[in-house]
Amino acid sequence: MTEFSLPIRVYIEDTDAAGIVYYVNYLKFMERARTEYLRHIGFGHYLLTEDYLFVVRKVQIDYKQPAKMDDLLQVTARIIKQGKASLTFEQYLYHQQTLLACAIIDIACVHQQSLKPCALPSRLTQLLAQHYD
Repeated sequence: MTEFSLPIRVYIEDTDAAGIVYYVNYLKFMERARTEYLRHIGFGHYLLTEDYLFVVRKVQIDYKQPAKMDDLLQVTARIIKQGKASLTFEQYLYHQQTLLACAIIDIACVHQQSLKPCALPSRLTQLLAQHYD
């Protein structure tokens, strides 16, 4: 699957009193990259009109270096596994050439009302098939 990259600037609201990015914000940056990746392939605004949700099922993250106030980061997103009702993303967060964090994030597709697993939307699977390397 093609790797998508999103630039993100670190603002004061992302940091603690020492100007270091608060650890949970790495996950927020990665969420933005996944969302923008789906928008990039033509699957944007999917939650506004559909009866399913994408929920994080599992996160494995390794924090390597701190990001700091005003850093310009690159956050990548790449699907490494596609199941019937799930996607697994591999994500990296860089400042310049320095790796700051890496993560494997499992996303499940669930019915909006019941929150029970459901198949990925066919429109999404078609778009993903078009974007394989």
